[in-house]
Amino acid sequence: MNDRPRGLPDADRLGVLTATVLLTYALTRIVQSPEFQLSVQLPGFYFAFPFTLGTVMTLLAAGLTATGMDWLLRSHPSLKGGPTVEHWMLPTLTTLVVGAPLSILPVSNAWWLAFLIGALLLVLVFVAEYVVVDASAPNYSMARAGLTALSYALFLILATALQYAGARLFLLIPALFASAALVALRILHLDGADRWDFPWAAGIGLICAQIGAGLHYWPIAPLQWGLAVTGPLYALTLLCASLTEGIPLRRARLGPGLVLLATWGTAILLGL
Repeated sequence: MNDRPRGLPDADRLGVLTATVLLTYALTRIVQSPEFQLSVQLPGFYFAFPFTLGTVMTLLAAGLTATGMDWLLRSHPSLKGGPTVEHWMLPTLTTLVVGAPLSILPVSNAWWLAFLIGALLLVLVFVAEYVVVDASAPNYSMARAGLTALSYALFLILATALQYAGARLFLLIPALFASAALVALRILHLDGADRWDFPWAAGIGLICAQIGAGLHYWPIAPLQWGLAVTGPLYALTLLCASLTEGIPLRRARLGPGLVLLATWGTAILLGL
């Protein structure tokens, strides 16, 4: 007899999935390997990408997260053999975001703190994605709000980490576009409507990538840069959600405007 609370995942499956993903991060600190440079020489351009064991393990962790999330969701009584792709998005992004600081930080107290925070984030997103499968679940509203907030926080962390690591523009912009589009797509799909707003998601990702490219060489701190690109993502996603609900543009633009003012104002204040 299954006596776990309604709408919550099986604890054993959740523990195995979380431990497997975390193990891939730990192995990067145990196994040492040389760094390789993947380079391409074009007329007037030279592209070089450092390829390390950490890169491989982070990608492996993302793949394990996607397949493991599907395995976890198959035990949900409300799924009934339906697709689970939409529930892979945020967990996979979480895995990539957690891997970014862990690959940068040296083994120290800060690394272990990031490791523990990453483990907590993974558990939270796994549970929340499981809960939102069933709109009638008792914790559905809380899980939906948590996924929305976590999506924006993950994007901010990823953008800040990429800028802090000094990622080159030809790597930064595709990563920014893909992550912004993914976050927008997932949040817009959380409104309960059975649709995918691909044009809006692609447009939001493109705008965020353009803003990031324009600010890339400005002498601002990584956190300021992260806030500067997260603000448009938040504002445009909110605007799209309001417009699709039939709210007139004059009213719909007020909330996004305040969000943009708050995030950009915070970024400016941090530089004073």
